[in-house]
Amino acid sequence: MTEQQPHQFERGTDGPKVIVVGVDGSDSSLRAAAYAGGLARRQHALLAVVYVQPVLAAGAALGVSVAETTDEIAEGLVAEIRASSERVKDIYDVRWEFHTFRGDPFNGLVTAADELTADAVVVGASEQAGHRIVGSVAVRLVKAGRWPVTVVP
Repeated sequence: MTEQQPHQFERGTDGPKVIVVGVDGSDSSLRAAAYAGGLARRQHALLAVVYVQPVLAAGAALGVSVAETTDEIAEGLVAEIRASSERVKDIYDVRWEFHTFRGDPFNGLVTAADELTADAVVVGASEQAGHRIVGSVAVRLVKAGRWPVTVVP
């Protein structure tokens, strides 16, 4: 007689079940979302679209409502994704969810991937010159070594 072990999450055994894609409204992040959508469709996986709302203390000091601004960005991204999925609904069927997390992009995506039990993470290549020196979110995700990471140019 063998003792039953509780089922544990096992990454990537039968193909991805959850693909996390980080979006911030940049062209590269929207290309990443399109690429991840194709992966999700072909793998019959859930596409988890994640927007990480930055927490900027400097914005509050300037009297700018950062939360309101980032909420507007999130609402705009959801509207754009809904419109895109409506345009192709008769051609492609992709299950997707939209999530927002607060914090810096790297930690927000790590939290999202952990909480959503992601099998893969897709991000757009950084469009900021400073990231060549400090390191982009994509490089940091790859170095974390916890998920397969695809970087879309």
